[in-house]
Amino acid sequence: MARPTLSPRSLGRGAASAGKTAGTGAVRAGSELVAAVGTLVDRAVDRTLLSGERVTSAAEARRRLAADEGTEAHASEIQRVLVLSVPVVRRLVRGARVTKVPWVMVASSVVSVGIAVRTGVRELRVLSSLVAHRLEEATGQPPDPALVKKLAIELYLHPKRRPDVDGSGRGVVGLTRRWVVGGAFGRKTAKRAGKAFEAAERLDAGELAARWEAEARP
Repeated sequence: MARPTLSPRSLGRGAASAGKTAGTGAVRAGSELVAAVGTLVDRAVDRTLLSGERVTSAAEARRRLAADEGTEAHASEIQRVLVLSVPVVRRLVRGARVTKVPWVMVASSVVSVGIAVRTGVRELRVLSSLVAHRLEEATGQPPDPALVKKLAIELYLHPKRRPDVDGSGRGVVGLTRRWVVGGAFGRKTAKRAGKAFEAAERLDAGELAARWEAEARP
């Protein structure tokens, strides 16, 4: 069975096809989109943790990101995010005061979103590997996948802020906004990802793991 691919051409075909049937409400589409991003993140990070491969420094993270593709395993999840982003992107294009919204404009924006999501998943996967390494180094034990996801998302979105370990899932909404809204407008994430790698290298992982055990887990 052929594995789905994520070339710009296939992203464009998916966007055009989705555009013809994108009559769903924006609110419902938005909630489904956030859920789809959450599923994508869960599977990407879980796959990284199960691989056993770890990134041990910010410098290695940058090298790995430059060399590593590795998103084809998540092609179907990324494609679902792409399809669900169409109504949201269409509303964004309308909000940009374009009187008529040709589907070619929406399709072009959705292709940009697809590229942003694919890049973001790579960045988050590499960051998760570095976070997992720091936790393993500090505790001597395999890290809780939920804590790895929580810290990776916190650092990815707010690299200058002290990570929160309250166990909430608010970060997925932020990821959706970053990848979909930012992607639609062509905003790059490489600089912020680099800062996230540096922040992960400086983590007080032992203290965060202890807080997680005390506050976030039953």
